[in-house]
Amino acid sequence: MTRSQGEIEQFDVAVIGGGPAGATAATELAKQGRRVWLLDRPGRIKPCGGAIPPRLIKDFEIPDHLIVARANCARVVAPSTAEVDMPIDGGYVGMVDREVFDEWLRERAEATGATRAAGSFDHLEQDGEEVIVRFRSHGNDRSGPLSQIRARVVIGADGANSAVAKARVRGSEKGGFVAAYHEIVKAPAADPDYDGSRCDIYYRGDLSPDFYSWIFPHGDVLSVGTGTARKGFSIRQSVTDLRRLTGLQGETVRREGAPIPLKPLPRWDDGKNVVLAGDAAGVVAPASGEGIYYAMVGGQLAAEAAHSCLATGNPKALRRARRQFMRAHGRVFWILGIMQRFWYTTDKRRERFVTMCADPDVQYLTWQAYMHKELVRARPKAHVKIFFRDLGHLIGIGRTRDAEDKIEDREARTAAG
Repeated sequence: MTRSQGEIEQFDVAVIGGGPAGATAATELAKQGRRVWLLDRPGRIKPCGGAIPPRLIKDFEIPDHLIVARANCARVVAPSTAEVDMPIDGGYVGMVDREVFDEWLRERAEATGATRAAGSFDHLEQDGEEVIVRFRSHGNDRSGPLSQIRARVVIGADGANSAVAKARVRGSEKGGFVAAYHEIVKAPAADPDYDGSRCDIYYRGDLSPDFYSWIFPHGDVLSVGTGTARKGFSIRQSVTDLRRLTGLQGETVRREGAPIPLKPLPRWDDGKNVVLAGDAAGVVAPASGEGIYYAMVGGQLAAEAAHSCLATGNPKALRRARRQFMRAHGRVFWILGIMQRFWYTTDKRRERFVTMCADPDVQYLTWQAYMHKELVRARPKAHVKIFFRDLGHLIGIGRTRDAEDKIEDREARTAAG
């Protein structure tokens, strides 16, 4: 049927933002047979280390050619320059180029049935039970004419400074942010200290007063970056200093910066027909800054909530996205938030934190939780030992040997029969 002149194109769901969250939401809804419209601003690449866990690769069917590197070890560096290697036993961290990865996700959404549009979101207008989405098509400047579509549900996946969230979701101003900046640099051709299968993480107050700096391999290039929530701290200078410190003075391919949220918003929907996903919802893990996996899970849950809302006509269904996400990952976010607030505040504490990373139990539980996205429950004695070690560091005595020795003696007696 041909639309009459002036008639607005109609969709079930409009997805604002084509990053991992938005593209995943669009794909999931298109699979359900929903009419989906996906808006993305061309030329936007998020500053990101590009790390993805094996669970993401499996759950979201990521093809092998998108993995530009596989890291099997992380090296953490203390303020004193002490280094601790954390090898991954039986696993790896996949590394992706966000420019290529995000575009592949958008292409998959389109191939599944979503309608793609290149442009910049402008504003929403409520029209009865539907929403009119106003946007400026790619090629128009900000003073150019507005285009529009109509949708029954809107998914806001438009980043940390989400215009959708600010316009429609109460409490969206309560999120916390880290300013992130990185430079994509050509990998050194002959540097004995550079390892293309290792991620380097620097816990040094001179490079970041409250977060960390990183060097992540991406095949022929690497990401050198830093993050901080401290106003006035120069993250560009930090990256310059890190490159000078490590001798990474090769060609700079591109530079990118953006705010990274580190706290899930208290609400993700407006009670009518708008729900948030990804950075717009604040789902980047504290302490680690990991966001791609959580963005894609958030997009999947937002799609499920939108589909349910459309099927039932009940806007309360949109609340399920946040409720299900926090049920699955809220505890991990809480623990990581405590870690960041305590361990990342002084160089003395950073030094102790790096020392703890040398513990085999810490390494095992860290990598198992990262790769599988679940708190490991199979080794309760390891959790107890880590608790006592952590407690010792917190009160400044390094280790509570008596408690650890008792546990180890008990294990030895049990093994001996």
